[in-house]
Amino acid sequence: MYRKSNQPELTPSKFELPVVVQLSSDNRWVIMAELIPWSEFEEQYAENFSEKMGAPAKPFRMALGALIIKETLGISDRETVEQIKENPYLQYFIGLSEYSNEAPFEPSMMVYFRERIGIDLVKKINSYMVKDFTEKTEEETEKKNQKSEVEETKILVPLHGRKILSNIYHRWEQSVCLKKALILLPIG
Repeated sequence: MYRKSNQPELTPSKFELPVVVQLSSDNRWVIMAELIPWSEFEEQYAENFSEKMGAPAKPFRMALGALIIKETLGISDRETVEQIKENPYLQYFIGLSEYSNEAPFEPSMMVYFRERIGIDLVKKINSYMVKDFTEKTEEETEKKNQKSEVEETKILVPLHGRKILSNIYHRWEQSVCLKKALILLPIG
């Protein structure tokens, strides 16, 4: 059975959003944003610009983030900007501090982002992230192995071992996805 609703036509101005909305920390874009060493490579990006001439450039996080979004989703420059405009998680990923209904840049800026973030910088970012991930994983595994030795006497090792592998696999999977996205970035 179906009963027709007597509600008035829904318009965007009548669509209600919750007053307080927080981003979920387990969203893939939030996790990826935490894995990328944005500040480590900002200086190398800044070398592309004059300190005295020209309009201020878009931040490194915005430029690299937009390129990663484009390649991860497999979409055009224009669609990348539209997706960012519509999605608060993508806006967070590119470094915006609050949601906006406005596009953060024109689609034509993507051409400049690709020119300024060359393959050498992408390779450095990849290498840094892989090295950092490997070191963190080894440290965590070592710490958890020490804990598991103590827990062996409590016969909790099998469960604990599965949890370690699950955590390592999850972080590795996120890193691999990001690495693939970075490797796929076009050069110009």
